[in-house]
Amino acid sequence: MATPVSPVSPDQLLVLLEVARTGRYTTAAHRLGINHTTVARNVRALERALGDKLLVRGADGWELTALGERAARAAESVSDAMAGLGEDGDADPVAGVVRLTTTDGFAAYVASPAIAALREEHPDLSAELVTVTRRAASHRSGTDIEVVVGEPQVERARAFRLGEYELGMYAARDYLARHGTPSSVSELAGHGLVYFVDSMLQVDDLDAPRRLLPGIRDSLTSTNVFVHVEATRAGAGVGFLPAFCADRHPDLVRLLPEQLRERLPYWAVVRPEAWRRPAVVAVLEALRAQVARSRPMLVPTE
Repeated sequence: MATPVSPVSPDQLLVLLEVARTGRYTTAAHRLGINHTTVARNVRALERALGDKLLVRGADGWELTALGERAARAAESVSDAMAGLGEDGDADPVAGVVRLTTTDGFAAYVASPAIAALREEHPDLSAELVTVTRRAASHRSGTDIEVVVGEPQVERARAFRLGEYELGMYAARDYLARHGTPSSVSELAGHGLVYFVDSMLQVDDLDAPRRLLPGIRDSLTSTNVFVHVEATRAGAGVGFLPAFCADRHPDLVRLLPEQLRERLPYWAVVRPEAWRRPAVVAVLEALRAQVARSRPMLVPTE
């Protein structure tokens, strides 16, 4: 970090760290027990001290600049030192809140059991799960771990391949009784598709059904995979669904599994300001282990 142009306050560093973790001045203020005006004043003072911008406004909140990331790492050291003052040598370092963003299905069937098991060993740990289906951002604050579909292209972050999962085409038994069971890809293309909203789909790797079935028309679209599952069960059309979400419903039938299937990878992205926290590393390892245990569910046709 460049030599500060004026003294840097540890309190200002801690305020910046909380904004980096939450992405919001108001949320950081609530966690720190101060008002958002005080947060803004501390950030501006720190920027004056260091001589450049530390935060920029992004689509999902405030994001760290390159200088801000270096300042946040220094703030982590201050935070760790202060936390250590009130702890004995036997205190569990896997504690506090870890914030994750991930897809709906992964959150429900992989992340939730992984974190539940980890909390049996580390009861002072808690997790916040935000479900979204999007690509990893090059700069994003407020999240410790992002689990995304497809290999991420990010800078100043660590990316880890967790494993893969399979998607296939499904329909409800009642729907097939009314409309007939397609025996070929061309027949299936005449049915309505239940899937993501095409105009809002941010992950290129998830374009498989429209690529595999050119010309298929949408019947019901949603940004939530559990809506896809329930709409398919209700007979809204044929759904291109994660097998680990669909196979648990006996009223769903997988269609043409040899011709219509897609395997996609899950990746985890960890921000530099989060990597030094033992709790974040522990959650990441728990996710990796849970994905490995869940492989028969995630990739059922092996």
